[in-house]
Amino acid sequence: MKTPQHPIRLLTLSLCAALLLAVTGCQQQPTDIRDKTAKVSNVTSVVSDVSLPSHSESSLWTPSTDTDSRLSDADSSTDSSIGTSEDTSESTSQTTSTDSSEGHSSESSPEDDASSTVSASSVTEESSESIFFHVPDEFLDGGIFSDYYEDAYRYMSQMTLEEKIGQMLFASLPYDEPIETATLYHLGGYVLFGDDFAGQTKDSVKSMLNSLSIAQKVPLAFAVDEEGGTVTRISGKPALSDHEFESPRTLYKNGGLAFIQSDADEKATLLHELGLNINLAPVCDIATNKKDFMYDRSLGQDAATTAEFVRIVTQMSQMRGVSVTLKHFPGYGQNVDTHTGIAVDKREMKAFEENDFLPFQAGIQAGAHCVMVSHNIVECMDKEHPASLSPEVHQILREQLGFSGLIMTDDLGMGAITQYTGQYTPAVAAVLAGNDVLALNSSMVDSSFTSILEAVNSGVLTEKSIDHAVLRILAWKYATALM
Repeated sequence: MKTPQHPIRLLTLSLCAALLLAVTGCQQQPTDIRDKTAKVSNVTSVVSDVSLPSHSESSLWTPSTDTDSRLSDADSSTDSSIGTSEDTSESTSQTTSTDSSEGHSSESSPEDDASSTVSASSVTEESSESIFFHVPDEFLDGGIFSDYYEDAYRYMSQMTLEEKIGQMLFASLPYDEPIETATLYHLGGYVLFGDDFAGQTKDSVKSMLNSLSIAQKVPLAFAVDEEGGTVTRISGKPALSDHEFESPRTLYKNGGLAFIQSDADEKATLLHELGLNINLAPVCDIATNKKDFMYDRSLGQDAATTAEFVRIVTQMSQMRGVSVTLKHFPGYGQNVDTHTGIAVDKREMKAFEENDFLPFQAGIQAGAHCVMVSHNIVECMDKEHPASLSPEVHQILREQLGFSGLIMTDDLGMGAITQYTGQYTPAVAAVLAGNDVLALNSSMVDSSFTSILEAVNSGVLTEKSIDHAVLRILAWKYATALM
């Protein structure tokens, strides 16, 4: 009688299981809670041996399962979205079959089982390699978000061009259909103003922001101007804060840098509690003349003291989970309000290097996540374009000051810039200049989105320039645990 083969099969299956466990177990484990989704996705792909999803389905980050119905509605609404192309590529999956045809014994030899084990191991290793994405060398800058570039690039590689363009747009909150607008244009974030908080409680604000964000494939960022003094969007509302934050100038006058630190702590704690991710502050401008437009909003001290103020606010805010935005690069100086007209700065470069740059350098060295660029024309840097639309100004910020975070425009709807964009829309001109994030009114979203898409398709903009900006944006979202 033939010797039973069951012990051999059991031994073979055990060896296969052990080898697969060893292979999957060797995958790099998450070293940070922010890496968890990408790492789990890797292991899942290895074990199940599935192919990568198409662009329209891809999502390494996925919202909580209790929002499936909301996401289903949102996804169906994007079918007719501007510029969204139908993905017609067929996805393929590898399958294994057992040969049970006649003439073949159902019993396998140890040699056959060993061969199957090697084959399974090879397939697993190939699957692991197939989901690795190499970040282009030109994107590797050793910057403040560089630890998250691989995760960001992996996610971005599965996004459509339309989805990437949308991530660059941070719009004011529209009065009608804010969820649908964010979904339709794949927005990167919303900038909130005082009216958005009117009549709200802390719980209602948190609920509003959460509802907006979970409906999106990529979580939204939420920004606000909470400088203190003349510019407060939240603390002036009694249901949200028991007092209004004072201006940096008043704080310093009453208690020096100790008051500045305490205020920054309290302010960031409140914003983080409400679900806000970015404060469009501190004001880094040096203004000592009462006639200066930035006089009331600035610290009102010399460059060295202003630099220390910026360092303290940057460190304290980001320690509390709120990204800062250093503004208004390269320094507002004694200029007029660019919300209504153009400001031309005729100072020499030496004045910026010895004074205006110092607060920005202090914030950058402290790890500031964002810098906002002004609409002033600074003649010593670029005589033809406002700073926000000037490649030369952005090059100075990147190369001379060494900033590797997000560069953001001031509001692109301001009257100062519309006459300096030439044949392009303000949005296209801003991308050409090197901005990562475009701050704009919700009424400009459609024209900005469409014009950027057309500029890429016509060759005015390269998709690589979009990719570089979006890589930073997504890496910031991973770094701050939004993703």
